[in-house]
Amino acid sequence: MLNKFALIRSECQQNIYVVLLLSTLVLTAITLYNAFYKAHRLHGEDNFNRISLDLNDIGEIRLTESIDRTRPRRSNCTIWTCMDPYRCGHDRITVYVYPLQEYVDANSGVEAAPLTQEFYQILETIVKSPYYTTNPNEACLFVPSIDLINQNNINLDLVNRALASLNYWDDGRNHFLFNMLPGVFPTFNTVLDVNTDHAMIAGGGFDSWSYRHGFDISIPVWSPLLRKHPLATSYSGGSADYLLLVAQLNILPKMLWILQGLAEENPKDILLLQQCNNKPSRKTRCLAADNGHEISYPSVLLKGTFCLLGPSLRLGNPDLLEMLAFNCIPVIVVDSYILPFEDVIDWSLASVRIREADIHLVLDTLKSISSEKAEEMKQQGRRLYENYFNSIRTLTITTLEYIQCRLFPHTERNKKHWNFVDSSNGVALNPLFLSRVVSRSDGFTAVILTYDRVESLFLLIEKLSVVPSLHAILVVWNNQQKAPPLLSSFPAISRPIKVIQTSNNRLSNRFYPYKDIETEAILTIDDDINMLTEDEVEFGYEVWREFPDRIVGFPSRLHVWENLTSHWRYESEWTNQISMVLTGAAFHHKYWSHMYTYRMPEVIKDIVDGRMNCEDIAMNFLVANVTNKPPIKVTPRKKFKCPECANNEMLSADLNHMRERSRCIDEFTHIYGRMPLRTVEFRADPVLFKDNFPEKLKRFSDMGTL
Repeated sequence: MLNKFALIRSECQQNIYVVLLLSTLVLTAITLYNAFYKAHRLHGEDNFNRISLDLNDIGEIRLTESIDRTRPRRSNCTIWTCMDPYRCGHDRITVYVYPLQEYVDANSGVEAAPLTQEFYQILETIVKSPYYTTNPNEACLFVPSIDLINQNNINLDLVNRALASLNYWDDGRNHFLFNMLPGVFPTFNTVLDVNTDHAMIAGGGFDSWSYRHGFDISIPVWSPLLRKHPLATSYSGGSADYLLLVAQLNILPKMLWILQGLAEENPKDILLLQQCNNKPSRKTRCLAADNGHEISYPSVLLKGTFCLLGPSLRLGNPDLLEMLAFNCIPVIVVDSYILPFEDVIDWSLASVRIREADIHLVLDTLKSISSEKAEEMKQQGRRLYENYFNSIRTLTITTLEYIQCRLFPHTERNKKHWNFVDSSNGVALNPLFLSRVVSRSDGFTAVILTYDRVESLFLLIEKLSVVPSLHAILVVWNNQQKAPPLLSSFPAISRPIKVIQTSNNRLSNRFYPYKDIETEAILTIDDDINMLTEDEVEFGYEVWREFPDRIVGFPSRLHVWENLTSHWRYESEWTNQISMVLTGAAFHHKYWSHMYTYRMPEVIKDIVDGRMNCEDIAMNFLVANVTNKPPIKVTPRKKFKCPECANNEMLSADLNHMRERSRCIDEFTHIYGRMPLRTVEFRADPVLFKDNFPEKLKRFSDMGTL
């Protein structure tokens, strides 16, 4: 019995040991799981990963002379040539932040780039954003923990070696670097002087020469003065004492001399401030006439309706954010400056841009802006500041969202949302108040402007008559010396034809809102454009139905800024970019004919009719100024010549034609007070247009290539 009890006790002890062992293993597993989950748990709304950015945990990497495999910045990068966009998946970017490290020279002990509070906030914001990932193998973009915010604070040689030592550097592909103050004395380059190779740069001092469009990111220079200033976060409006306030430091001497002259002649309109001699500081300014009288900065910006941002030794300045924070409308007089996020932010709604050569006209330009318009610009500037720039964190999130929109434009907000334009608030993007797609059954009216080329006119009418959506044809006979042909001599077609003989030979007659036009859509077309096919015209109408507020047509042109001449140039070369669609063959809504005739500045019509040129440019300016949208080119056809016409009969045969059209762009820009034309790389082609399918499967098969 005793032996049996001992056996039972021994078995019980063994079972207890097994249970204790299993319990220990389970508790250990739970502890490890909790520790792992705690290290990788989702924060807040469970929408981003979190890592430690404790400054006390910074490691150290000793850089040796052998670590230097970086190459200079590539000047022609795109997202297709300098990065791998396919790492980014289908709908969201993922960003990996390198662990915090101190990069120190192994011999001298010098640090490559000391960590600043601003850069630490940038890294912390990325880590707490929904775009962050802890797995570098899943990352779309990499952010080195090397502080390049201010080039004055870094050692270029050590930074180059530090970048080369990164585990995933790969010549900088899919890396992006933050920099607000590039260049150093005396050159003050507009791009970071570091061997960044393929890396993307979010920089604060880009000009039109150094900025890689579609790749780099232009950001504002953050102002430490705004961090704790009460008015920068609470100010909501108020009256100003001066029309223009100039408080920027280090404006180039030539422009400063002109401004001093204007201030002396207009003391009630301009307040000119400068750095105080006795105590130089960004927190104070002094009157140009009385250097001993100190004024607190940046709160003095409240005294101006407009504040000037001119060229200085360093292109990127914190003045822009300071102006927005204190409700002073920026007047940007720097020709080559790339404004922050200008691809998506329409700065014309919140600022005034003036050419450097026109600085002497700044008061005339500002006085032409109504008080209502100025108030709208102030409100828009305030919205930009509060939503995108009011802190380092906000600025960082804006940068990430900008990259997200660039890589996934189909899933994220469009330019309308970036600029706070919402039809639910009563601001209509489409001034026509039409539905999304216009009914096909309405058709279009072809308005043909002609002088006396009867044979070419009749050929065009015959070709248009077979277009299914043609509703009617209106012939505008612009010859007062010769009567138009009798209707009985016109081609016999199934659509109604109306002939109107004008009282004056003016190009603007093609845009008059004739009561005979019954359709919403108008096809304005010259009498010599007889090379378009039935399918091309019908397809153009189909595209217009989806974009009824825009000009939709065939011949396209571009406006180009020339730095050498400081003027706009009319460009007719075949490029992928367009900003105008010529109305010699284009669809538009009849609303624009009304606007052109009755609402467009009268001086523009005088220019058009006086020179017998530029009416198509004027219409493009009008539509773009109202909608802030580019036109739409359809089909790849580029050649629009009249084979039946002698060159000396065409306006374009005049050697001064191109020069006059460039002059028109300059003058129209001055009249509108801004450049409203929008450049775009977009063309509408039919489905299956170039696919290798049987022609009978294509709805629009007869499409020209040139």
